[in-house]
Amino acid sequence: MASIIVTSGEQKGEYLPLGRRTSVIGRGEALPMQILDDLVSRKHLRIWFNEGTNKYDAEDMDSRHGVFINRHKITERTPLSEEDEILIGKTTLLFTEKDFDDRESALMHYKKFGERMRPTRIE
Repeated sequence: MASIIVTSGEQKGEYLPLGRRTSVIGRGEALPMQILDDLVSRKHLRIWFNEGTNKYDAEDMDSRHGVFINRHKITERTPLSEEDEILIGKTTLLFTEKDFDDRESALMHYKKFGERMRPTRIE
């Protein structure tokens, strides 16, 4: 299984277990993960489970401001890898292939990820 963790924005710390289904993320109230960000479309990002590869793919749902994975704007269905950063609007999401029991374990994973991303200071 896999999860999405919100790492910046108004909902920082929320997470969405993906399961083996298609998940849509955006501003729409009925979505499994609603992002409260004025630059996010009602249906902004679709994440698919690809049965053939046993991996997840991301797709921009013709959003106004686009979807960026690791700072590159995507224009077609794009495979996701462990620790990919997805930017929609002003909100950053972290993709992980891990599944979590609760919010606290998802946040602990994010904290460890954040520690690895900090540069080492050389004096």
